[in-house]
Amino acid sequence: MTKNKKTLVLGATAKPEKAAFKAIEMLVAKGHSVLALGQNAGEVAGVKINTKAIPVKNIDTISLYLNPNRQRDYYNYIVDAKPKRVLFNPGTENPEFYQLLELNNIKYEAACTLVLLTLNKY
Repeated sequence: MTKNKKTLVLGATAKPEKAAFKAIEMLVAKGHSVLALGQNAGEVAGVKINTKAIPVKNIDTISLYLNPNRQRDYYNYIVDAKPKRVLFNPGTENPEFYQLLELNNIKYEAACTLVLLTLNKY
């Protein structure tokens, strides 16, 4: 499970008290390539937070930190990125989006990125 999994953190933030911040730190510490997209520019663990959707390729995981209403703006972006999986962190669960991902043969999981990393099950 220690293979580098290129990950896009969607809903990234430079606020240290937020889970998305901690996820970026832990992903970097565990050797994963990280891209970050958030509302406000910033930097976490050397990863620049982009404020505009950036073209992404060969993404293994998209880790979501957006509530279901905010996710709608990114449905097409995520589907077009063709990640191997999408992680719905606590509070981001979205049955409507699950259906769209299934239609596009994209795996998804309602799971906490931090917990998966801590247990070495990422």
